[in-house]
Amino acid sequence: MTEQTASKSAAAIDRARDAGRPALVCYLPAGYPDVQSTIDAGIAMAENGADLIEIGIPYSDPVMDGPVIQAATTEAIAGGFRVASVFDIVAGITAATDVAVLVMTYWNPVVRMGVDEFSRRLAEAGGAGLITPDLIPDEASEWFAASDKYGLDRVFLVAPSSSPERLAMTVKASRGFVYAVSIMGITGTRQAVSSSAEKLVADTRAAGAERVCVGLGVSNAGHVREIGAYADGVIVGTALVAAIRDGGVPAVAQLTKELSAGLVREEA
Repeated sequence: MTEQTASKSAAAIDRARDAGRPALVCYLPAGYPDVQSTIDAGIAMAENGADLIEIGIPYSDPVMDGPVIQAATTEAIAGGFRVASVFDIVAGITAATDVAVLVMTYWNPVVRMGVDEFSRRLAEAGGAGLITPDLIPDEASEWFAASDKYGLDRVFLVAPSSSPERLAMTVKASRGFVYAVSIMGITGTRQAVSSSAEKLVADTRAAGAERVCVGLGVSNAGHVREIGAYADGVIVGTALVAAIRDGGVPAVAQLTKELSAGLVREEA
């Protein structure tokens, strides 16, 4: 199979590109405020302009999450969320929409379940693949095998601090797209998007990446428009988590619609 036919993430990004715009990637933590709400919010995002959806597995010791996402994941864990429920969430969204759904997770929960078992269940649920913020290609041989076996995307992260050698290794290891972290630090909404993001996208493309999506700090349609001028996809997380916290699924639907309004590229 070619990547175009094998990768749900690549196909979603390419559909957006063919329409003359970047893809909108929307994040929500699994089980916040509960499993059914996550499913309903995912469907609402798909119906209001999201091209790809990230479902984050709550983790007790996150290294990359800002305070809004940390509070949500802490609440989900306190509410009894179990890792296996993520497959119910993915299946619930993919059964109702044609959006590509990825799971974003620290690597420990995958290892605890078993890499092959986790991958099999994700594929059976209709999931597109995994985004793995704390797994580096050097240590991912088991994930390479399982993702190839089950046809899953491997999304690794690059940052402004990544060396040319690290960029090349990450691009080669990734399937679907490469996740470019726009700033050094943790997630959260910001007034402005880091100027280093555009250079990072250019450097990642120069290393061979066909699709680069940018996240961390994206919170409004203006950010989406700014990043979408040079990236293949724009990732929004914290603002959507705050929306479901403050206004439930209707607020998520409304914000997604507003964010998607930033996807239209202005003619040069």
